[in-house]
Amino acid sequence: MIFAYLDEFGHIGPFHSRNHPRHNTSPVFGLAGFLLPEHDVRPFASFFLKRKSELLAVDIEKSGKQPFEWEKKGSNLFTANSIGRYPEIRQTAARMLNRIKKNEGRIFYYGREKYRGREDMNANGLYKTVLAHTLRQIDEHCSSIGQNFVVVVDEHSARKELLEAAAKTMFGSEGAKRLISTPFEVESYLNQNIQAADWIAALVGRLWNYKLEPGEFGNYELYHKCFWTRLHETAVGGGVMERPKKRMQIGGIDHALLEAQKLTELQK
Repeated sequence: MIFAYLDEFGHIGPFHSRNHPRHNTSPVFGLAGFLLPEHDVRPFASFFLKRKSELLAVDIEKSGKQPFEWEKKGSNLFTANSIGRYPEIRQTAARMLNRIKKNEGRIFYYGREKYRGREDMNANGLYKTVLAHTLRQIDEHCSSIGQNFVVVVDEHSARKELLEAAAKTMFGSEGAKRLISTPFEVESYLNQNIQAADWIAALVGRLWNYKLEPGEFGNYELYHKCFWTRLHETAVGGGVMERPKKRMQIGGIDHALLEAQKLTELQK
């Protein structure tokens, strides 16, 4: 059995540019995390809890909580300057990726680049599309190694819609036959592996912000230098679907025509 722990990367809303007063967060949205064989689910949780407790001991002590009931969001940990200013953050992230690889786990992510300058985005529709592709691609990987899988995700406000989309993907005419249940939702502050998936998702988001818009997200260049190759040594399947660059920047275009163009599934 394979356990897939996934969280969101990028941002679900519109993106215009890094300097836009509202829509400036990320040009990409997707799901990222890791796949673990059943025998390593608890050992990895113990490993992550220990690394988190060492790295963030001061913050945990200030919180007054036990390490197992305290979390640090990846978006707050992996800031633009953190890995340059605090080498222990870089080292902890590297150890986490190495640990996944060493114990036959895999990094996985799938996302889509968003059209620039659009206000009419359907956030739940985008999430459901990404989720469906994610489940199918994990299913393809698990079929190739002869394993079934389950998916664990953080709680989401659109829980009912997403579970319905997962069920449709699972039981459709070309269903995800290796998926044994619709995704399980958990409380992230009590689940170490979901917290680890959140950290990986934050890294993936930083990497793809820089990959898609290096001019606007130049402050993430160090993330690319430190983690792009290391992360992809362990990654399987997935990738980010990029949009045609020249046309997507032009206002008033026929978006149906754009959708008909061939899109690149990048996996490097």
